[in-house]
Amino acid sequence: MEKRRCIICGRYLSDGIIINGRGICKSCEQRLVNLELNTDFYEFYKECIKRNVVQSIVGTVEQMNNI
Repeated sequence: MEKRRCIICGRYLSDGIIINGRGICKSCEQRLVNLELNTDFYEFYKECIKRNVVQSIVGTVEQMNNI
């Protein structure tokens, strides 16, 4: 089984959170929790999550609707 990588920094996960099968390492999780809105880092993290988590959820819902 292939180890999961963080969707933000790319490091292998040893801890952190898994959202819909996608991982965020503990370090990125902590940075995410403490981010201030409307900063460059906020936008970067938001795009990483949108690209990796939201798109997979939308794809799953679309597949279920086509059944």
